[in-house]
Amino acid sequence: MKENERIVVTGGLVLLLVGWLGFLVHSSPRFAGSALGSAFGIAGALLMLFPLAYTLAKRIPAVQNRTKKYISLQSLMTLHVYTGIMGPLLAIIHTGHKYESWLGITLTATMLLVVVSGFVLRYMLQYVSHEIKDKLLLLQTARGDLDSAWGVLENSPDEANALPKARLLFAGLASVGIDVSTSRQAAAEVTRLAESVADLEYAIRTHEFFKRWFSRALVIHIVLSLLFYLLLGLHIWAGIYFGLRWFS
Repeated sequence: MKENERIVVTGGLVLLLVGWLGFLVHSSPRFAGSALGSAFGIAGALLMLFPLAYTLAKRIPAVQNRTKKYISLQSLMTLHVYTGIMGPLLAIIHTGHKYESWLGITLTATMLLVVVSGFVLRYMLQYVSHEIKDKLLLLQTARGDLDSAWGVLENSPDEANALPKARLLFAGLASVGIDVSTSRQAAAEVTRLAESVADLEYAIRTHEFFKRWFSRALVIHIVLSLLFYLLLGLHIWAGIYFGLRWFS
């Protein structure tokens, strides 16, 4: 189920980013104010209000206690994800690729940033966290194997002396067709395991670096969402205000 969700949302995100660039080849200035364009805009705005349900239920205990009787927090999260991608898609259609006013441009840009930051939080941060967990398990196993191989090597002083150059020595012998002697196998095993441990530690540090940065996406996502709803309110107000003036 989660895999299907990830595929659908990733496809929606790609479609959203590609659709936004449609102004390079197409623009319909009158579409946004037409009946069909308005219908897309209203539907998109309503869908983009649904994600607030998850935010309120997660952060306000009173709301959570009332909503959990009817729908779980996980189901609200799923609704948050799907409406958070479908609403912007309808909004992009609503624009008719007409980006002229500062409000429309800022609203569209903020909307895209909210979707991208939400995608990072939902999938990229989760992926990096799982990678760190898996690599920590591998690192634990590799360190245990390294300790065992080092214990064998300590009982072979000749092999220990060959340790720093074991890798180059084996490579040179193999290149001329000479088989590796069994007397050097312990040194080669320690070298291989030590390199594996070093690679895993480097990979974990790299993933932890990205995790720290991705974790900051939560703050960015919340701030951008607040800004987006403020701009959306202004956009709706402007549409109603100037629309009614036009009719009068």
